Amino acid sequence: MNVYKYLFCFCLSLGAVPMLAQPSGSSTLGLMGSSRNNVSTAQNLPVNADVKTRKNVKWVADLGSQSYGTPIIKDGKIYVGTNNESLRVPSLTNDRGVLMAFDEDSGKFLWQLAFKKLSKAEDWPLQGIRSAPYVEGDRLYFLNNRTELICADTEGFTDGEDDGIQDAKSGFPEGDIVWKCDLPNELDVFPHGDVFGGVNRPLVLGDLIITGTNTGLDERHIINLSPFAPDIIALNKKTGKLVWENNLAGRNNLHVSASNPAYGIVDGIPQLIFPAGDGWLYSLNPSNGEVIWKFDCNPKDAVWQLGGAGTRNNIIATPVIWDNKVYIGVGQDVEHGEAPGRLLCIDMKGKGDVTSKALIWARQGEDFNRTVSSVVIDEGIVYAADLSGFLYALDAKTGVHFWTYDTFAAVWAGPLVADGKVYLGDEDGDLVVLEAGKKLKLLAEFNFGAAIYSAPVAKDDVLYVKTRKALFALQK
Repeated sequence: MNVYKYLFCFCLSLGAVPMLAQPSGSSTLGLMGSSRNNVSTAQNLPVNADVKTRKNVKWVADLGSQSYGTPIIKDGKIYVGTNNESLRVPSLTNDRGVLMAFDEDSGKFLWQLAFKKLSKAEDWPLQGIRSAPYVEGDRLYFLNNRTELICADTEGFTDGEDDGIQDAKSGFPEGDIVWKCDLPNELDVFPHGDVFGGVNRPLVLGDLIITGTNTGLDERHIINLSPFAPDIIALNKKTGKLVWENNLAGRNNLHVSASNPAYGIVDGIPQLIFPAGDGWLYSLNPSNGEVIWKFDCNPKDAVWQLGGAGTRNNIIATPVIWDNKVYIGVGQDVEHGEAPGRLLCIDMKGKGDVTSKALIWARQGEDFNRTVSSVVIDEGIVYAADLSGFLYALDAKTGVHFWTYDTFAAVWAGPLVADGKVYLGDEDGDLVVLEAGKKLKLLAEFNFGAAIYSAPVAKDDVLYVKTRKALFALQK
């Protein structure tokens, strides 16, 4: 037994928590803690709603014109990323990336942080902030449109206190930045600025804030302008100082480091699971970033062809950890179109290159298309959506197929499982409600008038659905 593992187990035996023993954000709804599994204990949720008549609609908050990241609920507030098209602050004009905070109960706008844009190649017009923040106590962490890792006060300046580097201005509610790390200038990251650039969602483990860096290819998707930049980093959450970094994909980056880390403990060993931009899935030691094992998520000799742009799929979806296994789907930028993909269930107990021995089951070829969505696992059932609009229910241990539902529209985000139901949004703006379980049963389907690019979340008896233009709170 190595020294780290021994100290970890010793601390657990004493009831103590070492620096990385337990992530502190398990109550951060929308990211559902370190395993990234979007299952909620909410009950008595609405099965249907009508956004025109406001039936079962508690409140609506207007956002910008493009909104992607999952809404995050914590301590009476909801945080969402968007662009500046709603112009909440008239003095802050032009295209910007914006993070907004709303009151959970009323939907009242509380404060925002707005950031100027970089060049088109690094920060595409109107894309705004795509990252969903991680909230712990009175601090929230997110990657903004400028590829700066931001630590902000959850109260903004509404508490009358200046907690960091940004001075309060009079006349409008603004956010309070505690510290920031400029990844392009400090770590030589080249931001890939399209719709899946900057979607990285941080994870807090003890004293560390860990995130993918958004480093990737140029605007033409041809040249890797910064092949030696890290694709995952860990900073001290209190100071913003770099603790470790790792360059996993390097010159093999297919598109962008767009996915997110998940965290689990297997046989007493902490593992940080991270899909890099080269199409490989990595398990890292969260204390120093060193590789424990790696798995190539693309088949070596498939009888079917991936098609589209390139012969390898990269990974945009976030991995989900369940029962010492990691579940991940592969895909490409949605602009590359539909093509065969893979959904994988991988054993987390190996070391080194485990490509030939860690695969438990896979669904691929004509049975599963490219995906940018994360799966959800509940009661031993995997609910997985692909970009082509199919939602699959599969046995989590074996991959046995139970049912498939066709939304007839592209699906970007993963589902939510709550209150015995499966909720899934699509690009046509429809939200489908299915009964959770091994038998397919449609409960309802209703439209929000704008595309849904993020996963629904729920708390208590309220369902939150974010379209690209607005945030809806639904309640019976």
